[in-house]
Amino acid sequence: MQDPTFQVVLIEARRGDLAALERVLVRSRQDLRRYAEYHCAVNDVEDAVQESLLLVSRKLSTLRELDAYASWLFRIVKRECTRMKRATRFLLMQPSDLEELDGPHYPAPTGLVRDVANAVASLPQHYRDIILMRDLEGRSIVEIASGLRLHPEAAKARLHRARSLARQYLSQESTSPLPLAAAG
Repeated sequence: MQDPTFQVVLIEARRGDLAALERVLVRSRQDLRRYAEYHCAVNDVEDAVQESLLLVSRKLSTLRELDAYASWLFRIVKRECTRMKRATRFLLMQPSDLEELDGPHYPAPTGLVRDVANAVASLPQHYRDIILMRDLEGRSIVEIASGLRLHPEAAKARLHRARSLARQYLSQESTSPLPLAAAG
């Protein structure tokens, strides 16, 4: 990214020129994607790139040294990949898996993280899938409905039911999971 023309565009973008910002983001997208493909899980690449571009668009004006742009860009996407891996690891676990994490490198999740992981893990698969698609992957209702071959209203209803069951689980005082398998 040492191209002098790009440096000029980067300066303009940092000053608030929206057309220049768009050019910076378009050019940066290719580099981010290549880097994310190496550091992210396959399913998280595009999400990490999008989140990184959003952050770059908001924070570019705070970058003090434009020569550091490339390394700053790659640190952002690597951080996003790490965040997504961490979120996926905790949300996809079965409750019995949580105890196996306790160790020097991965302390067992405690408090809210453990409770949410247990609540999501206790849901039937179709409810767990829709919560993960919406809340972890950030998909829209239309995308979820299309992926699950549902009407958008049915997807909304299923998401509402899944969240209600998770809230019900979280509000329980006992640690035993709800008998969710019988629930709709």
